[in-house]
Amino acid sequence: MEGMFIPTRAAGLETLADFVPRAGRDYARDRNHDTGASRDNVSGLSPYLRHRLLTEREVVAAVLERHPLSSAEKFVQEVFWRTYWKGWLEQRPEVWRRYRRDLAELSPPNGSPSHDYEEAIAGRTGIDAMDAWVHELIDTGYLHNHTRMWFASIWIFTLGLPLQLGADFFYRHLLDGDAASNTLSWRWVAGLQTAGKTYLATASNISRFTDGRFSPSGLATTARALVEDSLPSPEAIPTAHSAPAEGRIGLLLHEEDLDAASLFSEHLWLGSGSGLVAVAGSADPDARSPLGASDAVRDFTAAALEDGVERASREVGRPGRVLPDALPSTALEWAASERLDTVVVPHSPVGPVQERMLTLEAALGSEGVALTTVRRRWDTLAWPHAARGFFPFRERIPGLLREQGL
Repeated sequence: MEGMFIPTRAAGLETLADFVPRAGRDYARDRNHDTGASRDNVSGLSPYLRHRLLTEREVVAAVLERHPLSSAEKFVQEVFWRTYWKGWLEQRPEVWRRYRRDLAELSPPNGSPSHDYEEAIAGRTGIDAMDAWVHELIDTGYLHNHTRMWFASIWIFTLGLPLQLGADFFYRHLLDGDAASNTLSWRWVAGLQTAGKTYLATASNISRFTDGRFSPSGLATTARALVEDSLPSPEAIPTAHSAPAEGRIGLLLHEEDLDAASLFSEHLWLGSGSGLVAVAGSADPDARSPLGASDAVRDFTAAALEDGVERASREVGRPGRVLPDALPSTALEWAASERLDTVVVPHSPVGPVQERMLTLEAALGSEGVALTTVRRRWDTLAWPHAARGFFPFRERIPGLLREQGL
């Protein structure tokens, strides 16, 4: 399974084409089974969607060209789950800030992780399933979605380890890890996301959906929900930019969104004939965690960024640059060398990339260079409906598809 994800758009398109025939009733029937190295029952698209090497719209469009929505509903809903998590966190950024503060207190130099934590992330809990999943995650950068739920439940309720350290362990290693899906999924298992409602992993469920590969003993038989201080009221989602940038424009890609061609098709003023004179890209996967990211995440992110910049430069007809780091000073040097008036970036949802873009905006502004953020229509249409739980959001999916012309 090592190296199962090739970090290019071309590889993502091949994966999509392979999956589309199975995206209907086969996926709905088999998706919850984790049978090991074979992944024919799931799409394998999450690392490509997470970095927008592929976009949600094109993936859903490809599936709906082959299957009616009634057959492909489960898969389409899974794509929208990622959108829902992002929209929910966009309106409640305090959840992310609180997670980051808690994690900083638990991590060195402020905190000292326990011996039990160190044994858990080394795959030495003595729970065969858990230890196997730890090694699978470290070796491949991936875990089946159902397995992630079992893992989080055992981590919190059987091992009694802090939620934040478990979410951080996932975020450091998952190729498809993003701030919203990862943080909020762990909160959901713990009974924080839907207050009081927890997810309890059981040996029988694990045995059933792993085809008997695992049937761990000694698991917690109860799952008392974690509690937290009340959250502030949801914030309004900031209005998306719509006015074209002027002067000499540079496009700066980042690891949240690496498909410039579809971005240009949504924002036509960025296409040919505009003032777009330069393309660059920067990434900082180590910002995911106080402990940095795994080598697998670093390598995937770097190669995906290079692929995105190369494709964008071909689209624009100008050379592209992968910046050596994500420091504001490096981006400033690039902007100065290209004599830019405006740097355009794809919108980054709540998370470390958004934090980096806010710092960059201030640094560019101090030098008289504007930063313009462009948001995809998929997000603009869907995120406002993520104000409550997923089930009210789910009812909006057919309408959202129609608004997308699907």
